[in-house]
Order: sequence, then structure tokens, then C-alpha cells
Amino acid sequence: MSVLRRTTRRGQGDGAAPGDPLDAAQERRVRAVLALGGVPQADLLDGVQQVRLRLLERAAKGDEAPRDVSAWAAVVASNLAMDWHRARRRQERLGERLASLRQHEHPSGEDTSVLSLAVAQGLDDLPDAQRQVVVLRFFADLPVAAIARELDVPEGTVKSRLHTAVRALRARLHEDEVV
Repeated sequence: MSVLRRTTRRGQGDGAAPGDPLDAAQERRVRAVLALGGVPQADLLDGVQQVRLRLLERAAKGDEAPRDVSAWAAVVASNLAMDWHRARRRQERLGERLASLRQHEHPSGEDTSVLSLAVAQGLDDLPDAQRQVVVLRFFADLPVAAIARELDVPEGTVKSRLHTAVRALRARLHEDEVV
């Protein structure tokens, strides 16, 4: 059987489930790329599933199958490894910020009330689109990609709205001498 036929049959007959977009060799390659990219052993299966999902989504959209599924899957796995590291660094920075906040004195109940009121008033003053992304990002704790998907706007638009809104809120809090 030729490599092309084996790839187009998606690994049937070599241990892969019928309809599985990755054959066993491609799955091993994806696992290796993820592992070499620093993804922990416990997260490798999730990474492989993400590669499968992206390949299936591509087919569902009617996009042409990649010319070399194995190479495409390896690139996607490499990108997933980079995303994993970015998320881990983001979590570490958040942990550091939270730790530094705990080291400072806790504000009195009155100070927190004043800050909460100022933030609420600042949110009220924002345009609807900016208020919406701030609430979804910081209060509902949704990632930018999910917000963009749910609002049906590009991620760049969400980021721009967040940046503008946060800058306006910060200015408002300094103006009111709250922070």
C-alpha cells in the first residue's frame, strides 16, 4: 500500500479507529513534537486530541485536506506547545501578582467600597461594546478567543476594545483619585 493511500485511508488497518484523521505513526509524531516542545506527559493526550479536532474542523468547513497530514499535524502540535508555554507563563505572572497583592496591606472595607463604586461608575461610562468585553474578560473570566467567537468579531477587535476600555477606566480611577 502506498503512503498516499495509507494517509488518505486515515490509518485504517494499522490500529487507528475508522474515521480517525491521524494514523498511529502520525499520532506518535504529534506526541513527540508536543513532548519535545515541553508539554508535560499528563497533557499530551489533550494535545493530540486538539490536533485531531483541528483536522476534523478543517474537513467540516470543507477545506481541502493538507497535502501532507503528518507535517501539518506536527506544525499544529508545535503551535500547541508554544500556546501551552504562553498560558503557563501567563498563569505564573498572575500568581506572582496575586502573591504581591497578598503581601500588601488589605484595604479597609471603606476603601474597597469606594474602589468598587468607582469601577462600577467607570464601567457605566464606557460605550456598550467596551463594557461588554471588559465584563466578559475580567468578570466572566473568558479568554479573548472565546469572547471573539461569541461576539462574532475578530480577536484583534476584542483586544482593541479591552485596551481602550482599561485605559479609560484607569484614567477615570486616577482622575477620581481612587488609585
